[in-house]
Amino acid sequence: MNNIRLLLIDDHGLFRESLSRLLQAEPDIQVEGCCESIAVAIEFLSRRPVDLVLLDYDLGDSSATAFFDAVRGTGFNARVLMVTAGMGDAETLRIMELGASGIFLKHSPPSQLIDVIHRVVGGEVWLDAKSLRAMLAGSHDRSAHARPSAPITPRERSVLKGVFEGLTNKEIAETISLSESSVKAALQQLFDKTGVRTRSQLVRIALERYAKGWVGE
Repeated sequence: MNNIRLLLIDDHGLFRESLSRLLQAEPDIQVEGCCESIAVAIEFLSRRPVDLVLLDYDLGDSSATAFFDAVRGTGFNARVLMVTAGMGDAETLRIMELGASGIFLKHSPPSQLIDVIHRVVGGEVWLDAKSLRAMLAGSHDRSAHARPSAPITPRERSVLKGVFEGLTNKEIAETISLSESSVKAALQQLFDKTGVRTRSQLVRIALERYAKGWVGE
C-alpha cells in the first residue's frame, strides 16, 4: 500500500509540530507539508499533490470555507478532514456541503485520529459523535430544494447512524445485531431512496434532511 500523503493546515505552530511528529511516526503516513494559512497551502498544493488535507476550521483571519472556495476549479481532488476544536451547527453542515469528508475534534484520542485518517482516505465519512449530536439538534432547514424522499425504516435508520459513525458494514452488523448481508441490503435501500451511489454522498444528503426529521432521534 502506498503511503498516505498529508497536508496539515493549522494556524497554531505548536499544534502543527506536535501533530506532524505524531503522524510521521506512522509507517504508512507521510506528512508532505505543514501550513499556517490558506494562501500558503494553496501555493503548496500547486506544486505537490496530496491524498488528504487536515484542515482547522478557525484559521485566525479566515475560516476553512475559504479553502474550499480557493481550490474550486483547480483540479484539487484530495479528501479533506476537519481537525478542529469545535464548530457550530450551521458551520458543520456548511463544511460537509462544501465537500469535507469528516470532522474530528482536537480533544479526541490521537490513536483515533490515525484510524479516522485511514477510514477517510478509504472513502468513508467521519463525524465525531458531538458533531453528529449538534446536527441532530440543529434547526436550520437546508433541504428546501432537495427532492422528496421516501421515509426510512427503523432498520435503515440504525444502519445510517452506523455510517455516520464511520463504522464498516461488519461493525454496524455487530452493533445492531444484524447479519452483514442485511446491513448491505439496508444500505442499498438507502442508496435507492436518496438517489446516491456512495456512503459519502449518503451522509451529505442525510445531513441536509436532518432538520426535516428524515432520520430522527
